[in-house]
Amino acid sequence: MEIGNETLWYALGFAGQFLFASRFLVQWLSSERAGRSLVPIAFWYLSVLGGATLLVYAIYRADPVFITGQSVGLLIYGRNLHLIARERRSAAQSR
Repeated sequence: MEIGNETLWYALGFAGQFLFASRFLVQWLSSERAGRSLVPIAFWYLSVLGGATLLVYAIYRADPVFITGQSVGLLIYGRNLHLIARERRSAAQSR
């Protein structure tokens, strides 16, 4: 039995959706453990992985609305990771 090309694209799309949605589970569990609301770095990595996967799927589907949304989101997620890295470097230098 051969898996069709369309089936593989659906699998990629669902994988991206799973990665993207799992970031909320990670955020919720981290907040529950800490007893306060927080956004762990894993949230941003899952955002990038899920967003990039969904962007590839959106490009395949040629959906300009979906492409625009994922592209802008990736910029924001990347910027947050950059800010976190900069803050960590600054903290390490001040020790």
